[in-house]
Amino acid sequence: MLASLLSATLHGLDGWPIRVEVDVAPGLPGFTLVGLADTALQEARERVRGAIRNSGYEYPPRRLTVNLAPAELRKSGASLDLAIALGILVGSEQVSANGRWAVLGELSLGGELRPVPGLLPMVLALTRRRVGRVVVPLEGLAEARLARRIVADGIEVVGAATLAEAATVLRESRRGRPRGKPPRVELASESAGDAGIAAAPDAASGASVTEPCPDLAEVRGQLEARRAMELALAGGHCIVMIGPPGSGKTLLARTVPGMLPPLDDDEARVATIIASVSGSGPLVDLVRTRPFRAPHHTLSYAAMVGGGPHMSPGEVTLANNGVLFLDELPEFDRATLEALRQPLEDGQIAISRVGRAAVFPSRFQLIAAMNPCPCEY
Repeated sequence: MLASLLSATLHGLDGWPIRVEVDVAPGLPGFTLVGLADTALQEARERVRGAIRNSGYEYPPRRLTVNLAPAELRKSGASLDLAIALGILVGSEQVSANGRWAVLGELSLGGELRPVPGLLPMVLALTRRRVGRVVVPLEGLAEARLARRIVADGIEVVGAATLAEAATVLRESRRGRPRGKPPRVELASESAGDAGIAAAPDAASGASVTEPCPDLAEVRGQLEARRAMELALAGGHCIVMIGPPGSGKTLLARTVPGMLPPLDDDEARVATIIASVSGSGPLVDLVRTRPFRAPHHTLSYAAMVGGGPHMSPGEVTLANNGVLFLDELPEFDRATLEALRQPLEDGQIAISRVGRAAVFPSRFQLIAAMNPCPCEY
């Protein structure tokens, strides 16, 4: 029997709807996955097998073929785990699905659903596809519901903690409910769902800033440097601070987040999508704090501009509408510094890799600090 479900994957900062087709056919037991899947998706067969068996269902001893359409688009991540598992259950007639549902989530071997990076842009992509309802991991419910604050014509988002609960949402089980604990689906209101999930660290604020930033009033001396910093922030100018160690360059830079105004509505939407893709944790509200990124001088070229096997955003994108602080500027690799030319001039950066291309926003303010000579003095 053939089963077809709708899911999504991540491509840069955008979500792409993916049709997951599962064919359960007679023959020697086997599992074949086609459709340009990466390593994380190729390993989904083991997660799906364990999740189905430990959720009280039967893994069918038949020939299973999973097709991820469109076939020419490279798929990455584990967001299709739930769709593959439910497709196997529907194709083996253990679950009956009614309605136009989409499903997103990573599965554990015990059948629990885990949130995935980029949940918000994937839900937005399904909204543009006119999907009415989507099942997401319960831990990412608040983040997925932010789509209704970005798009007026929102989508109904339902949270599920396990594979069994997701199957129940799809009008499950012709053979009866799974063995063990009865399924439980929490269809809470948006306010209740938001309150039930702890606030995660703000990805757009930068991983380098984990403590409350110092206030500029706490800085003693360096009146000219303080005045220059205020003028640079007010006018959006780049600035380089040169001085010996201990003169207060890094301390002045650390006061920048406290002097930046909050993001407006349009900027907050972009910052929230970037924070979702960066995968620092589930979001509960739109990001209003301007990002402040302070990467170490040993970071690679790809980490600065973005790219990699999953077309992940780099530091210039994570600092969008915020500040990128480069301490010890001469220690950065020359190719890495040269790569900052296009983002500073155009406010965006185009990344092209094998079979993939993406354009990331990168409108940031550059603040750098350096010693006057290699001897530090």
